[in-house]
Amino acid sequence: MESPRLKPRFFSRRPFFPALVLVCVTILSYLAIIQPWSLRQTSIQLAVGTVASQDLRAPHEIQFVSKVLTDAARDAAERAVAPVYVPPDSAIARTQASDLTTLLKSISLIRADPTTTLGEKKAALIVIQGLNLPPDLMDLLLGLPDVRWIQVRDEAFNVLIEAMRNPVRTENLDAVRKNLVSLVNFSLTDREAALVVSLVSPLVVANSFYSPELTDTARQAARDAVQPVTSFYANGQTVVSRGQLITSAGLEALTALGLIQPQNPLYSLLGAAALVALLAIFSILYFSQRPSAVISDLRSVILLGLLFVIFLAGARISIPNRAIVPYLFPVPAFALLVSTLFGMEYGMVLGLLMSTLCAYGMPDTLGLMSYYILSSLCGILALGQARRVAQFLFAAVAIAVAGAAMLAAYRLPYTQTDWIGVATLMGAAAFMGIASTGLALPLQFLLAQFLGMTTALQLLDISRPDSPLLNYFLQRAPGTYQHSLQVANLAEQAAEGVHADPLLTKVGALFHDVGKAANPLFFVENQPPSQVDSHDDIDPVASAETIIRHVSDGLELARKYRLPRRLRDFIAEHHGTFITGYQFNRAILAAEGDLSKVDESSFRYPGPTPRSRETALLMFADGVEARSRAERPATDEELRILVRSVIESRQKDGQLDDAPLSQHDLATIIDSFVATLRVTYHPRLEYPKEPSATQDVSTQPRLPEKSE
Repeated sequence: MESPRLKPRFFSRRPFFPALVLVCVTILSYLAIIQPWSLRQTSIQLAVGTVASQDLRAPHEIQFVSKVLTDAARDAAERAVAPVYVPPDSAIARTQASDLTTLLKSISLIRADPTTTLGEKKAALIVIQGLNLPPDLMDLLLGLPDVRWIQVRDEAFNVLIEAMRNPVRTENLDAVRKNLVSLVNFSLTDREAALVVSLVSPLVVANSFYSPELTDTARQAARDAVQPVTSFYANGQTVVSRGQLITSAGLEALTALGLIQPQNPLYSLLGAAALVALLAIFSILYFSQRPSAVISDLRSVILLGLLFVIFLAGARISIPNRAIVPYLFPVPAFALLVSTLFGMEYGMVLGLLMSTLCAYGMPDTLGLMSYYILSSLCGILALGQARRVAQFLFAAVAIAVAGAAMLAAYRLPYTQTDWIGVATLMGAAAFMGIASTGLALPLQFLLAQFLGMTTALQLLDISRPDSPLLNYFLQRAPGTYQHSLQVANLAEQAAEGVHADPLLTKVGALFHDVGKAANPLFFVENQPPSQVDSHDDIDPVASAETIIRHVSDGLELARKYRLPRRLRDFIAEHHGTFITGYQFNRAILAAEGDLSKVDESSFRYPGPTPRSRETALLMFADGVEARSRAERPATDEELRILVRSVIESRQKDGQLDDAPLSQHDLATIIDSFVATLRVTYHPRLEYPKEPSATQDVSTQPRLPEKSE
């Protein structure tokens, strides 16, 4: 059964950070194209709150429904509606009456208990919940004759029912409680009335509450009842006098009279939002369909976002409301820079987005957009892989020629321009080409150095045989150097098929085993044929440690010779966390097959496992080259079995968990390796020995024909 697709880290591990960068870039791009930082107003704009510089009169008679005045009248009607409360809740009154009945029964029991003293009865009254009587009223309560107590008790019940029958709201609760004394029957004395109020007051609670729904309904009804307000202006009537502030109603009247054009920024904001949102969706779809190591690396994503925002903000500040600057600004520099750092495809796609946003909202939007897009694309194609400085000069010429062609196609036929203007525009196109490449060339070098990235120019310089580290490598470990050349050839050919970076793969493969130069004779490819293998005489653990150390030695050399961070990944990841098989098997034999006596971690490389297509290709090519050199497969089928065995062993050991490769990619890699190895290990004719000077040439065997 086919294994599941190995997804890139961007989709399987940390989708949050690239998505966050995309959101931030989208928001900043939107702000960049809607903020008129460089707009220069050519006339005074009439707006609410500004002062009229002259009398503004109605040029004709007009009558219209004023939305401003109608809304103001409806707002006033709405504010006049008082809050609406629900009717008193009878259930609350019943609950409070029940609580009062319970309270009065408890008091009656305490009063009627002949076994307790007066002090004990007071103590019992104090502990009753909800009863808080001052001392004088407590004495009155206990001293009342039963007949008077019954009257007080009944009156308390009546007062509570009467008070709770009316609406009691939270805001007037204190007033209702203070008014309870007016509800007490005049047959009771003042002190008895005070006792009734003290008993009832805690039980009076709110029973009518504010209703937002009813209030909103009432206010909406009040708004709907207001008829539209009609404004009328006679011919010649002053709408706004000189020196007066322009109000909303005045601006509405001026607009209705046709004296000013309505200014509605909503459409501009929505249009900009629609464009930016569409480009963001396009970016998501593109990066989802074309995953690569670029979006797996957070620093690369952040760098792309920063470059995009900086170039866009610079363009939106410099270009608007100027005649020549739009044709001078080096918009293609962004596309060239992205192309040199991340590849031509990224340069074209992001250059297209940049050109679209830079030209948005300009007077000649379509012409300017074509000017930027075609110039950027032609510059990228002329630049190519950017492996020569001369290619940057070709890119400058291509940008200038493309810009001039777009000016001839979109501007000159539709604008009356004299020869000076034509020369100025053509000079602007030439300047844009020179400025674009002049920015891209140093910036790509500086950014690559700062971020540990690699460019084609840098890789070509590092991979020259006379470069310091390669020269050291060749002098110290010539056998390993030849092995690295073979591995580089294998990996480079396969990189073409899986859309990886062939040049990066090749150069990374050249340096992947540079650590062996520290102890070259510990590795069989550097040992003379007559020398006994030093690993046969030492403990397997020590032997494995020596072999594994070539990774850390390589990283130390890489830091010493200042190899870019991307090339160090090839050194660190080309074995992943794989086991040194020869030493591990020797340890198992020494332990008589008892795996419990062998510490597997002592025989594993430190890793990490490959995290890019390029380093995964190197891992495969390294294993395949070593196996094929040892086994010398004779047929295509043997080659295919060998290659498949190497790749499957790495896959089963979990070495591809972080590699952005699919099963289709693995099949492509196998085909590429077999094709390359077929040429390397093709059968050769067995040529006869050279005849001696005394031997008859006629007795020599005939050389076979190719057909034989």
